[in-house]
Amino acid sequence: MEELQDKYVRFDWAIKRLLRQKANFDVLEGFLTVFLGEKVTILEILESESNQLSAEDKFNRVDIKARNSKDEIIIIEIQNTRELYYLERILYGVAKAITEHISLGETYYKVKKIYSISVLYFDIGKGNDYLYYGQNHFVGVHTGDHLQVNVKERDAIVSRMPAEIFPEYVLIRVNEFDKVAVTPLEEWMKYLKDGTIRPDTTAPGLSEARKKLKYFSMPPKERMAYDEHLSAVMIQNDVLDSAKLEGKIEGRAEGRAEGRAEGRDEERFSIARNMKQLGIPVDVIVKSTGLTSGEIETL
Repeated sequence: MEELQDKYVRFDWAIKRLLRQKANFDVLEGFLTVFLGEKVTILEILESESNQLSAEDKFNRVDIKARNSKDEIIIIEIQNTRELYYLERILYGVAKAITEHISLGETYYKVKKIYSISVLYFDIGKGNDYLYYGQNHFVGVHTGDHLQVNVKERDAIVSRMPAEIFPEYVLIRVNEFDKVAVTPLEEWMKYLKDGTIRPDTTAPGLSEARKKLKYFSMPPKERMAYDEHLSAVMIQNDVLDSAKLEGKIEGRAEGRAEGRAEGRDEERFSIARNMKQLGIPVDVIVKSTGLTSGEIETL
């Protein structure tokens, strides 16, 4: 049994409250180095007026300006999400990072790449892996070849694959990880999933996390807020899981199309009700559930 003094703050909370501090950059750098597969050095946490005005953005995403192993400047947007409309959040986050932190005309001269890393704590669909990478490719309709584009770099025109230029996406399916942690990547997945870190870890960032993210190192008020956060997460997961289960059971029990429809409707209303309680905008709930704004207002 894990000793209380070795209880560590979960990553979704740490990135909200602790890892934005420069003294803790080494933990984030380890995370980025492992999941991007190259040495990453953080230059600064990017802030913006819109981030500061939106509490939800402030506490669920972080934009980072960093330098990669090729001495290039990159921007990394990290999101922690448990929400069903995560694809919309990914697109929104990348678009926001581009518009807020890159000036028109200098996009790929000063900033070579944007990465979007999503730490997902729910079932996003079918797939056998716990880690997925996504890139942009332009494929010839008739020839099947991959288009290379000409870009200007330091007063020279060079050919690049679109994947080298367009944002790259990393999806981390936390709940799908069920292996014994051996490699640095697996050790990070273990920490993301249940907050445990091996005492003898050599994974980049995790040895630092053992020192800086101890639960009982937080002030009592911060621990209380953290405990409330965990309770809210559990409630949210229970509501979503119950809604899914009720819909499936009702559909199977009645064995009729109307029964399945009722199950789906109840699931949509349950999800919408939970999203509304979390303060999610009505227009987003409409897109996510298919309910009308009038139906949502009555919940």
